[in-house]
Amino acid sequence: MSNKERKDYIDAEKCLIHKRKGQTGLEGVVSRYDDLTKVHQLQSLFIHGDGWFFPFHRLITHAHETLLREECGYKGGQPYWDETRDAGAFSKSIIFDTKHGFGGNGRASDNCVVDGPFANLHLTIGPGFDCTAHCLTRKIADSESVWAGKEHVDKCMNMKTSAEAWPCFEGGSREVTQEQLHTPPPPGDDGIPDDLTPYQTPHIAGHSGVGGEMENPISSPGDPLFWLHHGFIDQLWWKWQKKDLKKRVKDISGYTTLIEPEVGGWVPVSFDDEMDMMGVIPNATIGELMHIQEGPLCYEYV
Repeated sequence: MSNKERKDYIDAEKCLIHKRKGQTGLEGVVSRYDDLTKVHQLQSLFIHGDGWFFPFHRLITHAHETLLREECGYKGGQPYWDETRDAGAFSKSIIFDTKHGFGGNGRASDNCVVDGPFANLHLTIGPGFDCTAHCLTRKIADSESVWAGKEHVDKCMNMKTSAEAWPCFEGGSREVTQEQLHTPPPPGDDGIPDDLTPYQTPHIAGHSGVGGEMENPISSPGDPLFWLHHGFIDQLWWKWQKKDLKKRVKDISGYTTLIEPEVGGWVPVSFDDEMDMMGVIPNATIGELMHIQEGPLCYEYV
């Protein structure tokens, strides 16, 4: 992006952050930007580590772009951060430029971001499931960012089925069979295989590599870098889908929750499952979100 395009995007983001009286009226929401963070926070146990991960984050990223365009006059598209270029060296990335980027690392004393366009940004949703006033934090870790590198992305890209691909991209580095995905774990078992390495994935690399608010899986949308990161993850999913598009737009696997089975979890994912945007934009089913140029979506990656 040119510097002008970057400024237009960041100005629109700041507009959303300062647009008071969020639509949802939920706890902690004081801006339209907060509406998006809240949608993510309240459903975190249903949208991570399971079959809803890819479609939910595709829709909420689309919701973010929609608000930027419809409520803040943004004319461009949702950018993504090609993290493979910066893997292992996030701290040197131009994304953290204080003039044309998103500001730098957090200060040593408390990790609060004090430079760039989001300097001294105060959040009201998070950390985690809390709704407590706190600063935007970052704690860049180059060692964590290596898992966004080409070698690791290519490994996931070569997976043949969704059952293998989504854990590789999102939450683990081992292959998962259909039988394992559709066999509920025994009571007391968290369902995560012992040989699953949760931090060695492109998805986790972006969150842990930036650190701070981004490293919190519940309230991570509080950092505006969240949307560029999940644009990257969605771009990877679409790239994987296009390798065998006719087959892969019909391939989705996993459960619908991380909640333990004794309280009703571990239901297999379905194309009819509806992703809840809590009124921010219309809901959509997984079936409607499998192709980025069909259903409620209409975009392409360049």
